[in-house]
Amino acid sequence: MRSALTSSAGWIARGGAALLCAALAATALAAGPGEKVYREMVEKDQLYQDEAWQAYVQEIGERLLAVTPDAGKEYHFFVLDNPAVNAMALPDGYIFINRGLIAYLRSEDELAGVIGHEIGHVVGSHARRNNTLGAFGNIVGFIGSIMTGTTAIADLTNTATATLRSGYGREFELEADAYGGEFLARAGYNPLAMIDVLHVLKDHQLFSRNVKQEPSVYHGLFSSHPRNDKRLHDAVQKSQGLVPDTVREPERDFWQMIDGMVFGDEAATGLIKDTTYYHSGLRVAIRFPEGWDVANTAAEVLGRPPQGATHSSIAVQRLNAPGDEQTPAEFVEKTLKREDVINGESVEINGYPAFIGDIEVAGGSAQARRIAVIYKDASVYLFKGEVGPVGNVEDFEKDWRATLESFRAMTADDLQIANNQRIKVIMAKPEDTYAGLAQQSSIKSFPEQTLRVINGQHPIGEPRAGDFIKIVQ
Repeated sequence: MRSALTSSAGWIARGGAALLCAALAATALAAGPGEKVYREMVEKDQLYQDEAWQAYVQEIGERLLAVTPDAGKEYHFFVLDNPAVNAMALPDGYIFINRGLIAYLRSEDELAGVIGHEIGHVVGSHARRNNTLGAFGNIVGFIGSIMTGTTAIADLTNTATATLRSGYGREFELEADAYGGEFLARAGYNPLAMIDVLHVLKDHQLFSRNVKQEPSVYHGLFSSHPRNDKRLHDAVQKSQGLVPDTVREPERDFWQMIDGMVFGDEAATGLIKDTTYYHSGLRVAIRFPEGWDVANTAAEVLGRPPQGATHSSIAVQRLNAPGDEQTPAEFVEKTLKREDVINGESVEINGYPAFIGDIEVAGGSAQARRIAVIYKDASVYLFKGEVGPVGNVEDFEKDWRATLESFRAMTADDLQIANNQRIKVIMAKPEDTYAGLAQQSSIKSFPEQTLRVINGQHPIGEPRAGDFIKIVQ
C-alpha cells in the first residue's frame, strides 16, 4: 500500500530531494494533482524534516485507510514544515498535515481525527462532486498562496487553490467529519476525538480573532461547523457503536513525539540572524557582508557597514512580477523606467535569471551606485547599492557581488537555523500557571494566551497538576 514516493520521506530528510525530483520529472505528464503538489513541496523543502513524524502520520493513515472503502488503494500522508493551522487532501490520495496544526492537538486520537477527515474528502469524491476536479490539473505553483496567505505565487481566483484554502463547503465538510468518525471508530480510535478537534480549531479561531486581532482566514478542516453543530454530534455519536471490542494500542506515544517539534515560524515575515536575512514565507535567504548592520522593515531589507551610510549601503525590496513577459533587463527598462543604467549584464544567480548594472551618478555625494534585479517564483527582488562619500569603491564592489551571489532559496538547513523554537512537554506542578510559564517562553507575542490555546485551555484555563502540558522554548 505504501508507495516508493511515501516511503522516501526519510531519504528526503537525508538530502535525496534533488535526485527524487529528477526521477519524478520523467512522469510529469501523467502525474495527478497530489503528486504534482508533492513534487513542488519537495523542490521547495516544504516537508517537515523529521523521519519519525513522517512515519507516524503514515502509520496512522494506513491504519485508518484499512477500514475505509478505499482499503488497498494507494494513499500518501505527509507532514509539512508549515506553521499554519491547516491540512488538505487532494483527489489522488495525497494528504498533507501542517506541523502548525499538530502543535494544537493533544492525542493520537485527535491527529487520527484530522487524517480521517481528510481521507473522507477523498473517499467522498468531493473534488469531483464540487466541480473542482478539472481545476486541480493546474495546481502546481499554488504553494506560495497556501503557505504565505498572499498571492505572491498563485492566483487565488484559481478554483483549486481557493478550495484548498477554504474547504469544500459545509455539506462536504460535514460528510468528511461523518466519514472521519466512522473511520476512527472502526480503527479503534475514539470517534469523539472529531468533536475534540473541532473545539481545538474553534478555540484557535477565537484566539486569532479576539487576541491577535487577525482576520479569520480559516481552514476547510471543520471550518464550516458551529461548535454545537447537532448534525455533526449526531454523526459522531452513531460511530461509537462501531468501536471494536478489542482495544487497540496507539501507534506511538503522542506526547513523546510532539516533544521537540518546531513551533511557529519566526522567519514568516522576515528574520535576521547574524548578517543573513531569512524569509520562510517567500523561501528566500540573503547574506550581507560580515560585520554589517542589517535591519528589515515591511518595505525593505537594509544593510550598512559599522561606519554607516557614508561608507556604503545595500537595500533589497520585493516587487510584483510584471503583467507581461519581461526579462530582468526589460523589467529595469520598461517597468522601473530606468534610463540611467550603464554597463548592464544579464546573468544567472543560483539558478535565477538576473540583471546587474551600474547607475550613472549625476549628482549628490555618492561615489557609485549599483542596481540588480533577480527573478524568483512570481516575485522580483530589486537590489540597490551605493558607495558613500568616504567609502571604498573597490571594497564595496566585492561586498555587492558577494551579497547578490548569496541570494538563494531557503533550504531545510536554513529553516532549522531560522526557526529554532521548539515545543517542550512537561508535567504540570501545583504552582504552575500559564502567566508564570509564559515568562520562561520564547514566544514573543501573546505568550500566555498562546500557551493556553495550544493546551486546549483557551481563554482562561490553567494547568492542572500532574497533566502533561506543552510549553515553547
